[in-house]
Amino acid sequence: MPAQVESMFYTREKPWHGLGIELDNPPTSEDALVAAGLNWNVIQKPVHTIINDASVPINGYKVNIRDKDGSVLGIVSDRYKVVQNVEAFDFVDNLLIEGVRYETAGSLFGGRKVWMLAILPKSYTILGDEIAPYLCFTNTHDGSGAIRVMLTPIRVVCNNTLNLALSKAVRTWSCIHKGDIKTKLEEAKNTLFLAESYMDNLCEESELLNDSKISRTDIHAFLEELFPIPEDVGSIKENNIISLRDRLLYIYDNAPDLKKFGDTKFKFISAISDFATHTPPLRSSDTYWENNFDRVLGGHPLIDKAYELLKVA
Repeated sequence: MPAQVESMFYTREKPWHGLGIELDNPPTSEDALVAAGLNWNVIQKPVHTIINDASVPINGYKVNIRDKDGSVLGIVSDRYKVVQNVEAFDFVDNLLIEGVRYETAGSLFGGRKVWMLAILPKSYTILGDEIAPYLCFTNTHDGSGAIRVMLTPIRVVCNNTLNLALSKAVRTWSCIHKGDIKTKLEEAKNTLFLAESYMDNLCEESELLNDSKISRTDIHAFLEELFPIPEDVGSIKENNIISLRDRLLYIYDNAPDLKKFGDTKFKFISAISDFATHTPPLRSSDTYWENNFDRVLGGHPLIDKAYELLKVA
């Protein structure tokens, strides 16, 4: 498991990010909490510094500490409200009520970031493909990010996300760790009741994209927009950018699950999603797949940009 993934589980087939420990069956929230290594709490302590050999409190700040091992997760404002891991599972349980199935959950970066992914009860068919809508809850304990709840549609045949930034329907909600968190989470529930509206709009938009043909000239123009070559760039970097374009074009031309769509805008955006979801970078890093996991679920900038280009073309 990559170094930055502290703990996690998954069910069924290994997920596209290739991380985690396999479980035979989707666990209950209580079992998922343990399997994901999230059965711990965050406690807050005052922050002090040493001045002239004396301990002096730093007003306005607290330190978030993991209770199971005393590790420091981050220094935050004293207005920061902790959302415990068990509260996150309770939120998802209460939102999905009966039949909730946790597909994966875990801890990144030493517990500073946690997430859980549950499949929604209703599946959809878009252009002959089964689309499974997932609910993803992410939280940070180091003060670096908000609480986020996202609807993430995934094409089952290829395990690719189909996240499009639709103007008619929202699929994400977030709030900062301040104020009345419980009330804010209730607002999140109301927002996510619109999940069906998003999926209906996604079906409609996918049909429109599939009805729109795309030429080879258009594809090359889009690739130049998505992977521009800056002026005065060195030959090595220029060749790397051209290689990225070629890799995406290869997916468009050869991915078995895309052949049935013909030369359409839907095929192109699906190829973009495949590339963003599965293709390793030319130069990888210890945190690439963890960070890409977050980008894909929350809305990948490459997919967003490609979709904007397709809408105005």
